[in-house]
Amino acid sequence: MKCILETNRLILRELNITDASSFYQLNLNPKNIQYTGDKPFDSIEDAKIFLENYKDYVDNGYGRWACITKDTNTFIGWCGLKYDKNQNETDIGFRFFEEYWNKGFATESATACLNYGFNKLALSRIVGKAMVENKASIKVLEKIGLSFEKNILMDEKAAVLYAINK
Repeated sequence: MKCILETNRLILRELNITDASSFYQLNLNPKNIQYTGDKPFDSIEDAKIFLENYKDYVDNGYGRWACITKDTNTFIGWCGLKYDKNQNETDIGFRFFEEYWNKGFATESATACLNYGFNKLALSRIVGKAMVENKASIKVLEKIGLSFEKNILMDEKAAVLYAINK
């Protein structure tokens, strides 16, 4: 297990195949993926295969990271950075189990990831994208300092692009 970051309440570490069951469960809740364009995995085995083939750490030096509570060592979701080679930009994203919503975990972990991107990875710009209806994610992007840049389409749906420059 490679620990990347620590916050007051969380450890952010690389995702691995032992997370397959949690990863599978996370995407089962339609509320967790309603604004993402993602589909639920068909099985825990499919989630395991996804994780086995997740190459962002090797290809880009960073990626999405598992968020583990310090007090109970529980996988509660993920947060991290993702390089989009088509757009030549790095996106910040997060997804948590519903029972951990509105408790500050997304803001806490995203702030740490943003700082990591600028201070450790020397990124000059980080973007965040959200469907227009996804008010909670937009609120997190604003809380961590990203500013509205423009309206975009994601999966042919109205979305917004937020950004922050170092």
